[in-house]
This record gives sequence, structure tokens and C-alpha cells, in this order.
Amino acid sequence: MGQNSIFQWFIRFRVKRQLMTMNRSGIIDALNGALAWELRAIAMYAHYSAYVSGIHRLQLSAHFSEEVTESTTHAAAVRAAIVKLDGVATTDRADTEIIHTMDYTEMLKEAYKTEMKASETYGQILPMIETLGDKELYDSLETIYFDEMRSVEELRMMLK
Repeated sequence: MGQNSIFQWFIRFRVKRQLMTMNRSGIIDALNGALAWELRAIAMYAHYSAYVSGIHRLQLSAHFSEEVTESTTHAAAVRAAIVKLDGVATTDRADTEIIHTMDYTEMLKEAYKTEMKASETYGQILPMIETLGDKELYDSLETIYFDEMRSVEELRMMLK
């Protein structure tokens, strides 16, 4: 292999490595966005679980509490993904306002919007993860995506 060939190989290697680093950085940013959204969901669902009242309190308080648990599990998985990719996980929740209300219908509408945003976020992240070729990481985040899609459908049915 001539000196010119070695130089060309080195340049291709550096460019490929730089692209992978940029790609990984974008993935970490997207994962941090998902993590911030999960942290927001935890706060919102805990709030709604405490404040829901009326005839639907027993069912909806339990439902919102289960969503806190699910969001906590999702946040842990996303945080682990960020760490696996050598990123720094956010500790801040998304800054989208959490609407305070005593009206359970409004709570369900806000929950629906939250789950829609979460499902869209994970839907955008999955193709990015696929480029890494990490099947375990992809499967982990795909499971979260399916959880979010089930929540969207469940809330849609509750709002009928």
C-alpha cells in the first residue's frame, strides 16, 4: 500500500469517525429530549393523580399513578441509553406547561397530548438508533414507543 493510499484511508477513517460522532451527538440530543418529556410526564401524572376528584377519582387516580410508574421506567431506560452512548443525561423536565385543573376531562386531554408527543418523539428516535446497528438499544426504545402508542389509544378511548 503506497503512502497516498494510506493517506486516503486515514482521511476516510477520520471523516467516517467524525460523522459517527456527529450522528451519536444528535441521537443523544434526541434522547435527552425524550428524557425531559418523560420527566415532565412524571410531574404531570403525579399532580393529576393527587388532584383528580369526583365520581371518577378512584379509577383515574390509579390510572395516573400507573402512568407515573411507566414514565419513571421509560426515563430510566432512556437515561441508560444516553449513558451507553457516552452522553450526559438531562435532569431537567421539558418546559411545556403542565395545566393545573380539577376537571378530569381536561386532565385526560392533557394526558392525550403528552402521550401523542411522546410517541412522536420515540417514532423520530427509532430510525436514528437503527443507524447505530445496536439491536438491544433499538429493541429497548421500540418497546417504549409501543407503550406510548398503547397509551395514546387507551386515552383516545377514554375521551370518547
